[in-house]
Amino acid sequence: MIGAFTEHLEKVKKYSAHTVLSYGQDLSQFVAYLEQQYELSDLNAANHLMIRSWVVSLSKEGITSRSINRKLSALNSFYKYALRNGALIKNPMKKVVAPKSGKRLPSFVSEEEIPMIMNSIDPKVGEYEQRRDAIILFLLYTTGMRRSELINMRIEDINFSRRDIRVIGKGKKERIIPTPPESMQVLREFIEVRNAHFQEKSVEGSYLLLSGKAGKMDPRTVYGIVNRYLKLAQSAEKKSPHVLRHSFATHLLNHGADINAIKELLGHANLSATQVYTHNSIERLKEIYQKFHPKA
Repeated sequence: MIGAFTEHLEKVKKYSAHTVLSYGQDLSQFVAYLEQQYELSDLNAANHLMIRSWVVSLSKEGITSRSINRKLSALNSFYKYALRNGALIKNPMKKVVAPKSGKRLPSFVSEEEIPMIMNSIDPKVGEYEQRRDAIILFLLYTTGMRRSELINMRIEDINFSRRDIRVIGKGKKERIIPTPPESMQVLREFIEVRNAHFQEKSVEGSYLLLSGKAGKMDPRTVYGIVNRYLKLAQSAEKKSPHVLRHSFATHLLNHGADINAIKELLGHANLSATQVYTHNSIERLKEIYQKFHPKA
């Protein structure tokens, strides 16, 4: 039934491939636990005590509360699916209390270090792959889009006359990100280089960013590119593509942007997901106060 559930997530719920894979792995991990501890192989036969026991074992293994909660979320989604399809009478997750996890502030690059990162690789100089890597950094920071959104971005998603970019986010939800003329020019020049580079090769679709073999970019490759350049920044605790998305939102908020506007730009379904960035701004204010106020 796990296969049917993950297919439902992919085709009906329109979850990303990464999320579908993670949910499948979490469920398979719980099945393995059931087989080892209770000689059960059917998820629908598990009760709340078994799930609690699994949570305890995960905790003893040093798994963080955040990761455990994600696994429990996968289980809860599965059991809700099973209920709707008549494979279950009641959801055992109703009697399971998720472990508390402290709110983790998003890691971001300081505004002072952004120019250093962006200037370390010029999107207007070099061969195709160098320009592509620069465009990856450029778009992640100037649009706030997710890695998956960037990888799936196509040339036709760029509207040069309106100066905006169409982004297809989670659940196939569409949003429009306005883009300044300078950015449009950078993208226009990059597309010319891209087309010239692959003019004699068979290109996979119309993806803006292509691998050296003219195929769709691999998420791990994009992660590696961003990680390499974010190592230049001391302010970011993490060095992933999502850090540039966090930086985009934090810097907008620091400069007085309306939080509802940031929510729309990021493609958040709920304002609560965006409000976490206000904590970063408050922490920044505290730092400034401590550093500059004579009575601090």
